[in-house]
Amino acid sequence: AGFLDRTYGETNISRFRHGWLLLQIALRLYAPGKTVQGMVQRDGRRLPYRMNGWSSLWISLAVLGGLFYSGLLPLTAIYDELGGLISTATLFAFLFAIFLYFYGLRSKQQERRSGNVIYDFFLGTSLNPRFGGFDLKVFFESNIGMGCWGVFIVGMAAAQYGKLGTLTTPMILVGVLQLIYVADFFYFESTLLAMWDILYENYGFMLVHAFLVWMPFNFSLQAQFLVTRSTALPAWAVAGCAVLFGVGYYIFRTANLQKYRFRTDPTLLIWGKPPSYLKTAHGSLLLTSGWWGMARHVNYLGDLMMALAMCLPCGLGHVTPFFYFIYFAPLLIDRERRDHASCQAKYGKDWDEYC
Repeated sequence: AGFLDRTYGETNISRFRHGWLLLQIALRLYAPGKTVQGMVQRDGRRLPYRMNGWSSLWISLAVLGGLFYSGLLPLTAIYDELGGLISTATLFAFLFAIFLYFYGLRSKQQERRSGNVIYDFFLGTSLNPRFGGFDLKVFFESNIGMGCWGVFIVGMAAAQYGKLGTLTTPMILVGVLQLIYVADFFYFESTLLAMWDILYENYGFMLVHAFLVWMPFNFSLQAQFLVTRSTALPAWAVAGCAVLFGVGYYIFRTANLQKYRFRTDPTLLIWGKPPSYLKTAHGSLLLTSGWWGMARHVNYLGDLMMALAMCLPCGLGHVTPFFYFIYFAPLLIDRERRDHASCQAKYGKDWDEYC
């Protein structure tokens, strides 16, 4: 806190940091939104979730814009104090993961643990740590991880304007593409409940650090890179990045919606036709229509196309802005392999037939 206060004082960055967490908690509790039932999880439960990320996002960005416009938060504040912010977030991730480790041991549900303290600290001791209906995993992935990514995008654009007196074409393009990605996440927030993180991964240090540190600070690297660079971008490059992102987005979003809607109602049409599927001995249905009749994880292809499109506006002269894509590809490949192994163990010969 002393590092952060040295430049802006308690009234700016440090209060912003503390106040932002309190604001997000309040928004998750009270912002407009609907309550939906989650998927059947590995422990057999279906939990209720309050899905109000869409309204929370726009309220948050409006508050941020008001702070910048009023001068209560200098335009360059977030960029100038990234070092202090990432240090604070990393320290909090360790402390919060220690809390979750012991909190999870109290769970009365059937949890998946190894008995190894280090392993269980890293991967977590419980699937859904909650305070009543307040789900900690969804809150930190949604409001904090994705929400702060959106905040950093706006913060980096504000910093470039504060330093250069203008917004460059690459910054505008990166900002628009990334805000579309973040806004899409919140608009379709309920689909998060069908994802691997929520259904299968315990909440330990791995996900805590991912939501608090990795997502907002790493995913916004392109915008950070562009703050002090006034490079131009030709019209054909802008169009190419937009097309690559648009095609990737279409594949990513329609594939995920097909999977989500099939899981919630197997009778819904896919591409205008009744869905085909494989019924397993386990009782589950494996979708073989639409995108899922072409590949098992075509949504990952769309995600990688969008990731590349968000990196390319930075040019080819530096590797740093491409780190998002460089790490994201092996991450998704590893996730696909883990998902394959999990389904193989669960469905046996039915999975072989599905593949």
